Amino acid sequence: MTQNGANPPIAKKISHLITIHDHTRNDEYYWLNDRENTEVIDYLNAENEFTEKVMLPIEKLKENLFEEMKGRIKEKDESVPYKNGNYYYYSKYIEGGEYPIFCRKKTSLNNLEEIMLDGNEMAKGQSYFQFGGFEISDNEDIIAFSSDNVSRRNYVLQFKNLKTGEIYPEKIENTEGGSFAWAADNKTFFYIIRDQQTLLGDKVYKHLLGTDPQFDELVYEEINNEYYMGLGRMKSKKFIAIFSEQNGVATEYQLIDASKPNEKPKTFLKRAVGLEYYLEHFENKFFIRSNYQNSPNFQISQVEEDQATDTKNWKTMIPHREDVFLEGLEVFKNHLVIQERKEGLINLRIINQIDKKEHFLDFGEPTYDAFIGINYEFDTQVLRFGYNSMTTPSSTFEYNMVSKVKTLLKEQEILGGFDKANYKTERIYIKARDGVNVPVSIVYHKNTKINGTAPLLQYAYGSYGASMDASFSPSRLSLLDRGFVYAICHIRGGQEMGRKWYEGGKMFNKKNTFNDFEDCSRGLITQNFASKDNLFAMGGSAGGLLMGAIVNQAPELYKGIVAAVPFVDVVTTMLDETIPLTTGEFEEWGNPKNKDSYNYMLTYSPYDNISKQKYPNILVTTGLHDSQVQYWEPAKWVAKLREHKKDNNILLLHTDMTSGHSGASGRFSALKNTSVMFSFILDLAGKLN
Repeated sequence: MTQNGANPPIAKKISHLITIHDHTRNDEYYWLNDRENTEVIDYLNAENEFTEKVMLPIEKLKENLFEEMKGRIKEKDESVPYKNGNYYYYSKYIEGGEYPIFCRKKTSLNNLEEIMLDGNEMAKGQSYFQFGGFEISDNEDIIAFSSDNVSRRNYVLQFKNLKTGEIYPEKIENTEGGSFAWAADNKTFFYIIRDQQTLLGDKVYKHLLGTDPQFDELVYEEINNEYYMGLGRMKSKKFIAIFSEQNGVATEYQLIDASKPNEKPKTFLKRAVGLEYYLEHFENKFFIRSNYQNSPNFQISQVEEDQATDTKNWKTMIPHREDVFLEGLEVFKNHLVIQERKEGLINLRIINQIDKKEHFLDFGEPTYDAFIGINYEFDTQVLRFGYNSMTTPSSTFEYNMVSKVKTLLKEQEILGGFDKANYKTERIYIKARDGVNVPVSIVYHKNTKINGTAPLLQYAYGSYGASMDASFSPSRLSLLDRGFVYAICHIRGGQEMGRKWYEGGKMFNKKNTFNDFEDCSRGLITQNFASKDNLFAMGGSAGGLLMGAIVNQAPELYKGIVAAVPFVDVVTTMLDETIPLTTGEFEEWGNPKNKDSYNYMLTYSPYDNISKQKYPNILVTTGLHDSQVQYWEPAKWVAKLREHKKDNNILLLHTDMTSGHSGASGRFSALKNTSVMFSFILDLAGKLN
């Protein structure tokens, strides 16, 4: 790939001095921080035109990839129904349909289908459309649902009578997606409104169905803008839970009795720095997953409802363990199911609460992804869970916790002749520079020779304690079938290896994330999984920060980089509390208004560490309406890279002018973004067939 005779746009420079802690930086591309400025839009459009011209010679490859990936999708498809109350609920896609249709059947799957919401109809005339979620009233007559047609994650909340089909007149704007709950009276509804400066949900309101939302009552306000907030009805349906969290630092629950919606919320346990707890409720007991009493990997306690707020009454059911991270739990009448991690792998642990016997589910593959599924019923001995791996498509199982019989309900059908036997997966460890062993999950076609000649695409995220498990991707087959090896590096900053793994890659340990990724690159080459001349890397959002950091510190390692919606202007963004989400991120990156944090962040912030050196080929993507990472970060980064890089390698910026952080909506439209990224990589690797 060359520039194809095209010249890249050159962004003008305007001096913009930022001084703090007796240190001044001149951010000459700061002016791009204004989406209302026609010059900014013109520049973004010019970058898009340049990208189109450069990629024109591989347009056919891009189109072929799109059709190939689309061709693997079963267009007419349904999810596995789940039972909730008197109905079975499921979603389906129709042939040619971009969006899901949500349906239900009463009592039996043989009964008449009721269409609750049709995403294809709702999306008509919209350049972007996304469901936020839905909730059914206790009498099963009313559905509350939310949608976004801008891609700023400001969802419009509406109500529909499922018996008559009537859409109620009230619309509530700027809500927090699926964070809402019905009270037991079938007319009172709780929801969260987002502050439009920070884009953080900070107010809980109570709405009475059929009334004007402008008169809705404020129920709770989160006054600390470093906290994220959620809302939902607990599985027992007795309580509505308002949940506040400062990631990795503290949590707090406010509970409302669902049968008494006019009462004020009651604090379960007051927030305290260092105390995280998560609640489940059954009958007259709370089950608490917490880090109480120095349990960084969490423990599980049980307490009677009327004694719950005094920690002295908490009875430990599963103690803290240094080598096992307790990730989640599901409560049944006679069983407790624990989702836990050991050595980076998920285990589902089944505990019989009657005889206290326990066992684990066996998944039979070296690396995989498993999770507790949708389980609304308490009085059952059947667990619904999900499973997939890098070679096994997404699968839904039911497991009888007494007989230990596992039943496959559905495995995602992959069209186009897919055979899982054609692919191999491995899990290895690579030693980082400080002696820590980093797990790596690998997949490749069985005919690909592992001898140091294969191109490899390396992926990681490494932030917020988010674990990147070894999951299946139909689109990825387009790389594997062309001889690529694909590797997921479970680097520090994620939580695959427990809470210490997360703590080892945040705040003043953040550079471990970048070093782990670089060391994994070198290890993959040494162990012959990757060609040293054809190594590629990809990451998005905070993973885009990772991409920005590694191209500064080890540009010679990579033939090409894809940075999607990358968070690359760390210091300037974190200094500006008017930018959405900034305040909620202080405990992840640090607050640069503190000198020690400022100095440390400056040592790795990609935008601030661009230097006059050679850089690999780079494709950068963003969305004009991105609410998580504002478009100007990647735009500024590309402009500054163009100014400083000392090479003739390709540097492209593509801005989706109609979408946000998650890219294009619709199951097929989203593949167009993937085809652009994959064609960029395949062309550089010489894999054009």
